Amino acid sequence: MSDPVNLNKFRKAKAKVEKEQTAKENRAKFGRTKAEKQRDKARKDKLSRLAEGHRLKDTPEQEG
Repeated sequence: MSDPVNLNKFRKAKAKVEKEQTAKENRAKFGRTKAEKQRDKARKDKLSRLAEGHRLKDTPEQEG
């Protein structure tokens, strides 16, 4: 006679493998490296400083 199988452990192990596979796919699809994030932030900051430097006045005058 064979040993009894705990179906609950089997089900949980299968779910864990599927979850890991989904996480792997999401990392490939949406993930960015730290260097990419820093590069994008530096570009955004540079463009912001450039735009601020071209303003004519620091604060807009309020009419009324």
